[in-house]
Amino acid sequence: MYKYLIEGSHPLKGKIRPSGNKNAALPCLAATLLSDEEVVLKNVPDIEDVEVMIGILKTLGSSVQRVGKYTYSLKTQNIKKCDIPLEMAKQIRASILFAGPLLSRCGKVTLPPPGGDVIGRRRLDTHFLAFKELGARIEVDGVFSLKANKLVGADLFLDEASVTATENAIMAAVLAEGTTVIQNAASEPHVQDLCHMLNGMGARISGIGSNILRIEGAKRLRGTEFKISTDFIEVGSLIGLAAVTRSELEIEDAAPQFLRMTKIAFSRLGIHWETEGDTIRVPAGQELKVIPDIGGMIPKIDDAPWPGFPPDLVSIALVAATQVEGTILVYEKMFESRMFFVDKLIGMGARIILCDPHRAVVSGPSRLKGAELVSPDVRAGMAMVIAALCAEGKSTIGNVYQIERGYENLSQRLKNLGAHIERISDG
Repeated sequence: MYKYLIEGSHPLKGKIRPSGNKNAALPCLAATLLSDEEVVLKNVPDIEDVEVMIGILKTLGSSVQRVGKYTYSLKTQNIKKCDIPLEMAKQIRASILFAGPLLSRCGKVTLPPPGGDVIGRRRLDTHFLAFKELGARIEVDGVFSLKANKLVGADLFLDEASVTATENAIMAAVLAEGTTVIQNAASEPHVQDLCHMLNGMGARISGIGSNILRIEGAKRLRGTEFKISTDFIEVGSLIGLAAVTRSELEIEDAAPQFLRMTKIAFSRLGIHWETEGDTIRVPAGQELKVIPDIGGMIPKIDDAPWPGFPPDLVSIALVAATQVEGTILVYEKMFESRMFFVDKLIGMGARIILCDPHRAVVSGPSRLKGAELVSPDVRAGMAMVIAALCAEGKSTIGNVYQIERGYENLSQRLKNLGAHIERISDG
């Protein structure tokens, strides 16, 4: 185990290129099971979650070769087993994403309950309701057992716009007989990536980017070469970091097309940036001030399914708000445990009222002081890093495994920008 030692109040400066989108890489890795031909994935982030997914693929019979720093060649001619190892499933929420491909390719799958971040109740019902509509039989007895003699296209209406359930339904439907329509589908950039990759393999998916997908079942899928898009959550995190440390950062290959709602939400905190092509420049020394709603009302930042403000950036916005003059409501509507790190910020000197598990009122600016912290999940962990970098004095952050599941080589990349951060053994 490792921890970060951070000395705050040092401005950063320089250029940084964000990693590939973790939440796109994971379903795309699972989708390679849908073909017996070679699939080459580019811009795959070098993070723990990817390593776990690749480990699962290997146990299932996939041949996986790293052919470049961020490029993998994957081929699954024969699937050796159709059950996910318990210990691997417990490590990662995305293990559920193997259900759709294995059901399509093998007609059966056994899956232990997936692990991942503890950020509230994360139900799996939507996945299984979709599989049932496509013709699968489901048994639950400590593990989930799914079987299907044949998958047949159906008109699906998801009971929630779940990202992973949408991805699973897509992967089950691309080889199903006939036509599948998925309504109330999630449409996040990572869902779009999966659809584009599958179309490159010969799938017939239309409506990409909307909440209604139409899928014409194919008899088989071929290999392809696909580049994972930029991680727009990492870009949003870096923008928040630059703003609160009063730093000038240039973020290359930033995929600004995915940041329109983030720009609206961050502008309520007085955070702005300039865009030139795919590059974002965050100017130094911004005057951070809450912009009230019309009539002088206290504004809010609240998350929603795409194209709303991403829930994965709520923690970042909350920390940023502590450094902004004025009062704002931060409203996390989607996960009831995501705000439970707020007490650590209060301990650092932040003025926050946690109204309930979903709402926090933040008044700033606050002079944060260094503290001993422990990362509870990947996004709260990154928010703690940002808080420590703008705080006075020294902080330690334990359990950084949780942060590094989603942010590649974070300490060294921040160090290259001038951050005073060290990654040391926690033992």
